[in-house]
Amino acid sequence: MQTTAPRSSAANDEIPFEQRWRVADLNDRYVRCLDDNALEEWPRFFTEDGVYKIVPRENFDAGLPGALLLFDSNAMRRDRVLCVREVNIYRIHVARHYLGGTAIARLPDGGFAVRANFLVVHSDGEGRSSLFAAGEYRDHIVCEGAELRFREKVVILDSFTVPGQLAEPL
Repeated sequence: MQTTAPRSSAANDEIPFEQRWRVADLNDRYVRCLDDNALEEWPRFFTEDGVYKIVPRENFDAGLPGALLLFDSNAMRRDRVLCVREVNIYRIHVARHYLGGTAIARLPDGGFAVRANFLVVHSDGEGRSSLFAAGEYRDHIVCEGAELRFREKVVILDSFTVPGQLAEPL
């Protein structure tokens, strides 16, 4: 499922302020969850059958289906958290996500198509900080009861490669 997100922030003017704030708050809480290493909470940001995938920009722009990671259920996302916690071995670091350039458009299903730029910086225990990933989120956000959730979160990496192991969600 590929959502059509607006190309500019002009679409934001058509969305009432409260709804724009709720959409922005969802992404803010999402990255705070990751930055706080509260990965057990990560699946709750998605609908049960929501899609999370990480794709290189080259594949995305060419319409190629190849993804670096693809999880299409909360069961798969919970399994990923278990792997990060108990199986994967990687250098201890602190992650910081930075968001900007958000554009929002209303979808026919009542949800929202959202685009937001992101940067992820990793800092290690020795005091070094480095850019880990840069790219764009393309989200399809829907309302489930009173909560907004991701029906689809496509993480488009500006580079085909990510330094180090891609263990944690972006």
